[in-house]
Amino acid sequence: MSAEQAYAKLRDHLHTTQLLGGIQSTLYYDQNTAMPAASAGWRGEQLALLALQLHERQTSAAYGDLLCAAEQELSHDAPAGQVRNLQLLRQQLNRQSRLDPALVSQLAQAQAHGYALWQEAKTKQDFALFAPALQRLITLRLEQAQQLAAVEAHRDGSRRSPWEILAQPFEPDISQALLSQWLLPLREALPPLLEQAQSLPTGSQEDWDLSDQAQEELCNALLQDWGYNPERCSRARSPHPFSSTLGPNDFRITTRVVAAQPFSAFLATAHEWGHSLYEQGLPRTGDHWFPWPLGEATSMGVHESQSLFYENRLGRSSALAKRWYPRFASTLGRDVWGSAHQFWRDLNPIRAGLTRVEADEVSYGLHVLLRYELELALLEQGMPVSELPEAWRRGMKELLGITPSHDAEGCLQDVHWSEGLFGYFPSYALGHLISAQLSETIEAELGPIETVLERQQEDRLGSWLAQHVYPLGRSVNAAELVEQVTGKPLSHLPFIAYLHGKLERLQRGS
Repeated sequence: MSAEQAYAKLRDHLHTTQLLGGIQSTLYYDQNTAMPAASAGWRGEQLALLALQLHERQTSAAYGDLLCAAEQELSHDAPAGQVRNLQLLRQQLNRQSRLDPALVSQLAQAQAHGYALWQEAKTKQDFALFAPALQRLITLRLEQAQQLAAVEAHRDGSRRSPWEILAQPFEPDISQALLSQWLLPLREALPPLLEQAQSLPTGSQEDWDLSDQAQEELCNALLQDWGYNPERCSRARSPHPFSSTLGPNDFRITTRVVAAQPFSAFLATAHEWGHSLYEQGLPRTGDHWFPWPLGEATSMGVHESQSLFYENRLGRSSALAKRWYPRFASTLGRDVWGSAHQFWRDLNPIRAGLTRVEADEVSYGLHVLLRYELELALLEQGMPVSELPEAWRRGMKELLGITPSHDAEGCLQDVHWSEGLFGYFPSYALGHLISAQLSETIEAELGPIETVLERQQEDRLGSWLAQHVYPLGRSVNAAELVEQVTGKPLSHLPFIAYLHGKLERLQRGS
């Protein structure tokens, strides 16, 4: 068999695997948007069946033979993309082969069950309803980490901890040591900024809100301004906003309208559209076509940097505030701000709050630190699940100076643990750091982002990302991407400098 034949046969196998993965993603999307609650059990069985089929395809002897043939036929002068694709596939096969199929099925069912119980527990503000499901997910994930331990090591050869193993699918090569270097400085740097923000002038002069329909119309208008293509994209509602890619030309986002938070849906739309634009711009031609790993996102941290860029650098910018201020006043039917500066301040309320997804740029990192520390406590330090609500309340008081009044605005607010997604949360904070460092480089090349936006040249920013960030895909990890694009190692310092500058501008209103 020639190298071309071996590679083509492998591609065909991966194509079918991607078709099954797309079906799985479609069922998940439906589960979060339209599925009736009573269908949770049946959906769990469906997802478990697909998870087993995918696991079998990714670990079968036939697949292993296809990969071996492609590796053996690889010539010394093979394109770098082919070499990297096969390296990533071999890594994935080594991992998948270690997993017991029974565990794969149990995890899929536990995730569907956990999601259903989380929704009920959150509605009823009662963590006890969800606790058994969470304990089950922790037990299964720890078993998963144990099964993977033999093939999981840092680059220096040392073994990864259970939490680090579970974090690899989200943030390749991540370690607790790196997170200490990147995120722990935020514990010291952010609280003083949050305290400084208490003196910021207010925005609107009276309480205001927008109807559900009005918010939907504004979200649609924003997407239209930013190149939304209904032939390839779709937006729906879900309890927790997310972005999902169901196929090469099928990009979905979801948002939600939150009572008494009229900017929430608008900013969530900006955020999820940033995710979707990254997915739409990933390298998916030639050897990077949809089945191949190189066409996947670099990491969730990089993914989050793209959504935060659109939410914060664009959606919360003073330039776009000037543009959207008349639209919001017209939609509301009155002007409660008096100026675009006041409207901009409303778009950027910096104060300690209970909810991560509604958090401002300053307090957001503290929300993530809390979740990271609690995950380590649950997975590696023996903290009983029953102690989670109280530990959450203590952590919120320590980090943000506020305490939730019930579990729904406390440890039940996020969907991730209901699906056993341990290791995910730090990527959110890394996204802020990566976005800030990329933005520094963008401004060095294109000038101040605010100036670019004032000239209504958002397309220049999107083109820069499409040229420098999107094409890298899985060719690098997050830290390597940042250093390659910016010329500097990833650091928290650009993010902190950005926050200082923004607070100063908000203070003087310009």
